[in-house]
Amino acid sequence: MRKKGITYGGIMDKVPVAKSTLALWFKEVKLSKPQIQLITKARLEAGLRGGATKKKQRIAKMHSIIEDAEKKVGHLTDRELWLIGTTIYWAEGSKEKEWYPGSGASFINMDSHMVQVFMRWLKFCSIEIENLSFSLYIHENHKNRVSEIKKYWSRIIGLPVSKFTEVYWKKNKGNTKRKNIGDKYFGIIKIKVKRSSSFLRKITGWTRGIYNGINKR
Repeated sequence: MRKKGITYGGIMDKVPVAKSTLALWFKEVKLSKPQIQLITKARLEAGLRGGATKKKQRIAKMHSIIEDAEKKVGHLTDRELWLIGTTIYWAEGSKEKEWYPGSGASFINMDSHMVQVFMRWLKFCSIEIENLSFSLYIHENHKNRVSEIKKYWSRIIGLPVSKFTEVYWKKNKGNTKRKNIGDKYFGIIKIKVKRSSSFLRKITGWTRGIYNGINKR
């Protein structure tokens, strides 16, 4: 079996002995170059099979953990939606500066789920669709996909394509480490609330309330 290019593992599947025993048995066995190549090839193939199996196991475990965690969230109350949306804005929204008062509320992101939650939050806060404007920021090497990208965000937000008229081009970097550079890239969307300086100040108060509430726990 050894001279046929079968690895130690393959032999041990058929002969129930320890690896050290095989090493002792084969100590004096001289293999030709073709035989060594066969064994090397078999080892590489076994490694690839093992790696693929482990990858499948990791992916299955990942999905299992995510699904179990998802079930634990359950139904969200209006108060929870309000706090979640406020926290999302706190992380991703524009802020008013004391040296530049009067600025409005705007939110920018590329995560479609987060954008949908943000839109639900705006509706909960009684912000009308007519009071929103939308801008898209797209890498310039995706100019040929503008129509497709607009349709994507139209579907995500549930508004006509005509709402997405403002498009800004981002310079393309030669050596990018981004993974979303193919057909799954849909740029970044900016949602701006018109005439919203008072709304932005409310959000600032809500975020301070969250901070103070956590510190009092």
